[in-house]
Amino acid sequence: MLCQLETSDLGKMAYEPVLELQRVVQQGVIERRGGSNTSPFHLLLVEHDPPVITISKRPEVKKHLLASTEQLQNAGVQLCQTDRGGDITYHGPGQLVGYLICDLNALSLRLHGYMRFLESTIIKVLDTFGIKGHRDDCATGVWVENAKVCAMGVRISRWVSMHGFALNVAPNMDHYNLIVPCGLAGRSVTSMQLIIDKQCPTMEDVKDVVTNTFTVAIANQAQVQKEPLQ
Repeated sequence: MLCQLETSDLGKMAYEPVLELQRVVQQGVIERRGGSNTSPFHLLLVEHDPPVITISKRPEVKKHLLASTEQLQNAGVQLCQTDRGGDITYHGPGQLVGYLICDLNALSLRLHGYMRFLESTIIKVLDTFGIKGHRDDCATGVWVENAKVCAMGVRISRWVSMHGFALNVAPNMDHYNLIVPCGLAGRSVTSMQLIIDKQCPTMEDVKDVVTNTFTVAIANQAQVQKEPLQ
């Protein structure tokens, strides 16, 4: 089995075609599990354009959508149902979304450990740019002080993940006024641009660091020797 992370840069794409692509890649990992010539690790990088608000299947989610249909239309923001965990989330240009499709068996991880793995890797990405991110024991994601800079949500099928993280590089922050981000009332969101202003890296620079950091993290985690997970 290959342990190399296979990364695809999708550029800018609408949400629903990428959701379908994730499902195809996830099913492929499941069907080829244990194959000697295929990798169980895939990272899809994308900026969603047109911008979109995605809502999970939690029954309380709809009350976290603050905008009317007319307001969404005026802002040019789509509304899409999603099958990930979590609550309500915004995606748009200037935000780097990483969809990580991984065989968690090959990483010797289960859901809690995998979420902490995602958080720790994004914290390393931010540290490369001089930003001190941290976890919050009460809320998944990566935070800078009391503001979330990277949201996370996943779906697991037969211990293969899909969905992943959304890192705010320099998105239109006004669009966050359309929702209660992640359903966390009273908690703010931020971006790399707001934090470090003119030192904010380009999207291409962030993609390079994300790719390299996750490649190393996946390789290191895949080498962890544990008892086989059932």
